[in-house]
Amino acid sequence: MNPFKRPCKNCIDRRTLLKGTAAAIPGITLASRAGITLAQDKPEISMWFDSTNGPETAQCMIDGVITPYNDSGTATVKTTVQANNWDAVRTALSGGEGPDVVGTPGPSFAFELAKAGQLLALDDYATSQKWSDTFFPWALSLGLVGGKLYSIPNEVETLVLYYNKTLFTDKGWTPPTTMDELMTLAQTINDAGIIPFAHCNKEWRPSNEWFVGEFMNQVAGPDKVYAALTNTGKFTDPAFVEAITDLNTMQQNGWFMGGLDRYYTTLTADADTAFAEGKAAMKIEGTWWMQTGPTYFGADAGNDNDWDWVPVPSKDGTPKYDLGIGSTQSINAKSKSPDQVADFLTYFYSADAQAKMLVDCSLAPAPVSIPADKLTGLDPRQALVLQKLNDASANNDYGYTTWTFFPPKTETYLIETIEKVWAGDMTVDQYLQGMQDQFDQEFAAGDIPPIPKR
Repeated sequence: MNPFKRPCKNCIDRRTLLKGTAAAIPGITLASRAGITLAQDKPEISMWFDSTNGPETAQCMIDGVITPYNDSGTATVKTTVQANNWDAVRTALSGGEGPDVVGTPGPSFAFELAKAGQLLALDDYATSQKWSDTFFPWALSLGLVGGKLYSIPNEVETLVLYYNKTLFTDKGWTPPTTMDELMTLAQTINDAGIIPFAHCNKEWRPSNEWFVGEFMNQVAGPDKVYAALTNTGKFTDPAFVEAITDLNTMQQNGWFMGGLDRYYTTLTADADTAFAEGKAAMKIEGTWWMQTGPTYFGADAGNDNDWDWVPVPSKDGTPKYDLGIGSTQSINAKSKSPDQVADFLTYFYSADAQAKMLVDCSLAPAPVSIPADKLTGLDPRQALVLQKLNDASANNDYGYTTWTFFPPKTETYLIETIEKVWAGDMTVDQYLQGMQDQFDQEFAAGDIPPIPKR
């Protein structure tokens, strides 16, 4: 489950704290060859969920995945659902507490926790639980810190260009394939009195990195990004200057939600409503949008519109899918039952459990193979983007999302400092030089997430 990328239509007030426990099933369960054990005698392990995606999503996970495990697994999983879960997790960990199953918003966040000694090394479990047989070959390498495995990738995601299909049909617009076509179309849409992009960051400031990273990969290209991340190239390369200049042009033209002030102040639900009603035409966002975004479209939402997606337009028109890991799972270094947590994680990442989360709970799957016969009922638009991303990852032909591959301080810099460019307080060249300076410091310290070879 990825609770960290965006708010949703049915979010509760962030000050509200919901706590729910998946109750142990009364009776007995087969626990060992030696005999039977009362369910309540099994070790209890804790796992926290975020209510930001809507409490109904967390409840779907609890009912469909956690409760069945509690009936037959080697431990009882106690669940807590709360707002601002990531803040609660890292605060608890810093005090030597926190859940047994530690979720983070992505590998760069897990990297920081591992460096702080708050996560348990998983190498022995990876061997004994045969996780290498479960995950795609590149996946587990993303959890390495200092040569040891500390986190498991929890969601594979990418970013695409969503568009209001009904609006495009009515206006005779064609989804763009190149960045030049996207810029031209955005101007045409703006001239028609329609907002080109339903983008905002009021509730999630890291939304900024979706656009910085996407323009770097689509304009400069994944090879340039790979070179910069492996220190064989520089973020000051003219190709990156072009990329961030294009992004800045869009903001200066007021194409993101109708102006920079509205980009900073619009709620996600309002942006999605505008998109669904045809007041905004497009949005660049991740596959996590498919969890709740489509609920804004159709008769139940009060409109007759439909949506679709295309790859984010690239400079040369060749589709490029940026590989992202939306969240990770680890074992708390202070856990009293690490063996049972490892058993649970093996179950959690099984094809059956992942298919249940994807089809029933609309959550992006982990980088594991899920047989097609387990995906009956999945929206074909979602199935197609997952297929395209799987093909890109299998062919080693993908781009690099910032929250997966960039070192933590460089990621924070690019999220926060791009706002100085948009405000006119910093040039694009100064921004990229500052990014390079920050990256150089982290590279020298060895604080760089693993970068799979192209």
